[in-house]
Amino acid sequence: MKHEEPFKFSIDVIAYPIAFVMLLWLIFALEIRFGFNLNKLGVYPQKASGLIGVICSPFIHSGISHLWHNTIPLFVLSAALFYFYRPIAFKILLFGILLSGFLTWCFGRPSYHIGASGLIYVLASFIFFKGVFAKHYRLIALSLLVAFLYGSMIWNTLPLKEGVSWEGHLSGLIVGLVFALIFRKQIAKPKRYVWEDPNYNEEDDEFLKHFDENGNFIESVEEEVSEETLTEDSNSLKINYNFKENKDL
Repeated sequence: MKHEEPFKFSIDVIAYPIAFVMLLWLIFALEIRFGFNLNKLGVYPQKASGLIGVICSPFIHSGISHLWHNTIPLFVLSAALFYFYRPIAFKILLFGILLSGFLTWCFGRPSYHIGASGLIYVLASFIFFKGVFAKHYRLIALSLLVAFLYGSMIWNTLPLKEGVSWEGHLSGLIVGLVFALIFRKQIAKPKRYVWEDPNYNEEDDEFLKHFDENGNFIESVEEEVSEETLTEDSNSLKINYNFKENKDL
C-alpha cells in the first residue's frame, strides 16, 4: 500500500514566517522613523472604536524589547504550523488573530492591548493540544517540544504581572484549544503497512509466496535455453592452438 508522506519541507515553511516577522519589524521601524504612535490601534475592550485592534493589534508593539521577545517564538511556532499543518495553516493564523482579539475585547481591562503575543498563544496552544489528540508519533513529539520550550508561558495567562495583557494570552490559549478540537479529524495519519489493512489476505501477498510454511526463503530460478541458443552452440567454430618450443632461442 502506497502512503504519501504528509510532512514535506518546502521553502514556504520558512518563507511565510519570515515574511510575517519582517512585516512586524517594518511597521515598528516606520513607527520609529516617522514618530508614529500606533498604540491606539490596539484592542480597547468594550469600546466600539477598540474593535479595530482585533485586526491591527498583532502588528503593533510598545518597544523593541516587546517586539524582540515575540519574534523568535512567533517564527518557530508559525514555521512548525506550516510544516506539520500546512493545509490549515492560513486558517489558524487568520482566525486565530480575529478570535483571540475579539475575546480580548469582550473581557479585557479598559486599556489598549497590543502585540503578537495573543497569536503566539494561539499557535502554542493549538500545536500542543493537536499533538495530544493525535496518534502520530511526530505530532506527539512536537507537542512535547512545545511544552518544554514554552510551557512556562502558562503563567502569563494569569493576572500576576502588571503591564502584561494576560487577557490576550488567555484568549489565545482558549482559541488554540478550540481550533485543536475543531480540526481534530484533520490529523496526519501514521503510515500503515499492507498487512495492517482490514482486508489483507496473506494468500494474495506476493512477498509471502517466497517463503514456505516454516518461514524458510524459497528461491526458484528457472533457466530456459532457447532453440536458437542450442543451434548457435552446435555450429560454433572451435579453434585449437598448438605451441612448439623453439630450441634455438
